[in-house]
Parts: sequence; C-alpha cells; structure tokens
Amino acid sequence: MKAVQLSSFGKENLSLIDLPDPGKPGPGEVLVRFRAASLNFRDYLVVQGKYNPNFPVPMIPCSDGSGEIIEVGENVSGIKAGDKINATFAPYWLSGHANKKELRTTLGGPLNGTLRQYAVLPATGVVPMPSHLSFEEAATLPCAGLTAWSSFFVENQLKKGESVVIQGTGGVSLFALQFAKAIGATVYLTSSSDEKLERGKSLGADHLINYRNIISWGEKIRELTGGEGADHIVEVGGAGTLEQSIKAVKLFGTIHLIGILAGAIKDLNLLPLVMNQIKVQGIVVGHREGFLSMNKKIEEWKLKPVVDKVYELSEFKEALEYLKDGKHFGKIVVRIP
Repeated sequence: MKAVQLSSFGKENLSLIDLPDPGKPGPGEVLVRFRAASLNFRDYLVVQGKYNPNFPVPMIPCSDGSGEIIEVGENVSGIKAGDKINATFAPYWLSGHANKKELRTTLGGPLNGTLRQYAVLPATGVVPMPSHLSFEEAATLPCAGLTAWSSFFVENQLKKGESVVIQGTGGVSLFALQFAKAIGATVYLTSSSDEKLERGKSLGADHLINYRNIISWGEKIRELTGGEGADHIVEVGGAGTLEQSIKAVKLFGTIHLIGILAGAIKDLNLLPLVMNQIKVQGIVVGHREGFLSMNKKIEEWKLKPVVDKVYELSEFKEALEYLKDGKHFGKIVVRIP
C-alpha cells in the first residue's frame, strides 16, 4: 500500500513509500480503506518533533481520516463491508471522562495515522460518516469538528440566543461558527484579515472584528454586548490572547481553551477569572459517543464543512507547508488514491 512515512523528526524526513498491506482484521477489528485525510496544526508539530519528541518513529502521520470498511473481524456488529466511516482520533475513548491511556492513545502519534491507503483499526475507532458528505468533507470532522462540538455540547451546553466570540477562521473556529449559528446563537468573529471576516459573514457571523485594527477587542466585545460581555469565548490563541478573552467574557461565562497559537505572555491578571466566576474549560477533541451525536446533527442540519484546498497524496509536503503558512480558510485535505 501507499503511505506517507516519517522516518525521523523533520519535514525533510517525510516520504511517500510502499508498505506491506496490514492484513486481515482480528476479533473486534475492522480493515479500513482511507480515501481522504485532513491536516491539523498538531500534525505539523508532530512531524517537526515539537509536539512530543518521544513519539515512536518511523510513523505514519495525520490524525483525521475518512474512508470505507473493507472487511470486519469476528465479534464486530453494527458495521459491515462497504460502510463509509470516519476514523476517531482516540479509538479507545468511548464516552465520559477518559483515563490517561484512552486520552493519549491517538492516531497520528503515538499510533500510526491516516496518510495511508489501508489500516486495521479497533471497531470502536470508527463511526458512520454523514451520508451527504464527500470523503474529503468528512475527513475534516474527527479533530476540528469534534473539538468544537465537545466545547459547545458535551462539556458545556450552548443555548439559542447566547453570544459566542470565535477567534480566527481555522478548522475548529469555522466549525464553532457553523454549530453556533445552527443552534441560534449570536457570533462575534475576530480575524486579522478583512477578506476572511467577510467570508465568515457569509457563514452567518453577526459581528466582525479585525484585531489588527482593534487591538483591545475584548473591550469592543463588551461594548457591543451592552457592557455585559459574551457567554462563550472560543479561545485558540492561548496565553497570547487570553487577556482579551477574559475582558470579553461575561459574569459566569465560559472560555473554551482549545489552542495555543499566539504563544505566551509574561504577566496575566487572573483575578477577573475569580471575581467574575469565569469557567476556563480545556478541550482535547472528544469521545466516540460525542462523535456519533455530532455526525447525526451534521446530517440533520445538512451542514457542509469548509474545505479550503484539496491536495493529492503525492503533494503532502506542499499541503503541510500551506498549513504552516496559516493562510487557509477552513480545512486542508489530502486525497488518498
């Protein structure tokens, strides 16, 4: 089978090679034929050795994938050959709070990932993909989609009429925007690009804020909400933007801490978190039960993930470079022939 392999850390050590087919699935397992994979910033960090330098190499990178079932092993029910599926990021995290092993045993490090034609996976590590989506669209769901879903509907409960601040226009952010609008929330979208803000408006964003022009955007949010602040902040910047998020969130509101793209800052006043009883909720993707619920709703809402660009498997290095540049709007997908 064709696969992208990382022989040692560093993008220059990625190569498209032939590997032996994985063989037949054992009891409780399924044989999957991947058709598409999508990229997350985590994948770039893994390849560069910056996510976890203790991950085993050689390895096959990438956490997100979609495809079809080729064969099922013994003691597998509810899945059959020909079913179109998503692979789950954490194949042993089924529901509720994960233990350490369930949370750390994930595709694309330390387990081999999705940039390959075939894989034998535990049957718990696949879910039916929404029937109205292509493989390329469905490949965006396992990490970015489920992270946004877990933020709003598993660890918290977003309600109609509430207000949501969404930072940026990457994969998680745009899923959060689409989910928030589907439920009837008001969305405040921030970006450094007027063009991306306008594209966000076409997806339903109600208020647009260019944070290059409005540096104190947290105060702007408070102004736009009549001094109250927003119910929810989708925080993808981390320490570099958390100060503004604290200013933007209302009493008893929630900051969904998803990313750390903006780096660190020296001093951060945490007193408002205490005095305003603000909840800071860290989110690491989500469990299988949440994935099943999300896919049902995506199908019900006929929601279409935002795919920025599709690359071929032979172009995987260009896809990774495009991801690193951060110019994309939505998700970057690699088609697997």
